[in-house]
Amino acid sequence: MKRYRCIVSGKVQGVWYRKFVSEAARAAGFRGYVRNLSDGTVEAVVDTPESGLEAFKSILKKGSPMSDVQEIVCKEIPLDAPFGDFGVIR
Repeated sequence: MKRYRCIVSGKVQGVWYRKFVSEAARAAGFRGYVRNLSDGTVEAVVDTPESGLEAFKSILKKGSPMSDVQEIVCKEIPLDAPFGDFGVIR
């Protein structure tokens, strides 16, 4: 299991993007969180085997119907205490 931090840019705030990602990620069995950042991007952190990263990125790319994802940059970060579910941080 690895932990990845993904930064999503584009039209991703104020368009129900976090709600879409949290529901789709939870349904797919991912654990982590999604939250808005002050610069207009969205941060998504997920615990997944490396083989699951592309499926998670597909969720991020699809987004909500009103979103327009321009870029997704994911980097591996240290894995500490595991997440219990996937949710939205406000």
